[in-house]
Amino acid sequence: MRHRHNYAVSVEWTGNRGTGTSGYRDYGRDHIVRAEGKLHELAGSSDRVFHGDRERWNPEELLLAALSQCHLLSYLHVASSRGIVVVAYTDDATGVMEQTADGGGHFTEATLRPVVTIAAGDPADALDAHHEAARKCFIAASVAFPVRHEPRIVLADDPANA
Repeated sequence: MRHRHNYAVSVEWTGNRGTGTSGYRDYGRDHIVRAEGKLHELAGSSDRVFHGDRERWNPEELLLAALSQCHLLSYLHVASSRGIVVVAYTDDATGVMEQTADGGGHFTEATLRPVVTIAAGDPADALDAHHEAARKCFIAASVAFPVRHEPRIVLADDPANA
């Protein structure tokens, strides 16, 4: 049986500087992202190179964040089911988007670099768990570009990590 999950967000453009989109440089790219039941809004814009506000989240960063979050959550599930005790997890994810001649563009790749600290479990199994987590990540399964993984496992009781 297939389970269907529906998600919804609303986006409100807040960048009208008084003349709407009368010219390419005449309007702001600022917007607010909301979801029902969420206490906090996301302040978004376009990337600075596209005349956006560098202090706000842009869609490209949000896509990369979604990939990283999804892998994290999938990994924690897999680790738990394998008896691997994760005590810390960080990821420094990167992505590459290429612009096309017509002004469009697309991501060509993303690389996740999770560093997982474990207190119990086999380090080799903890490393292997990234493969299963990658297969179970809903977001990675939904994109049309490769999502690479460069994981590292750290033992919590290793004196070299103190």
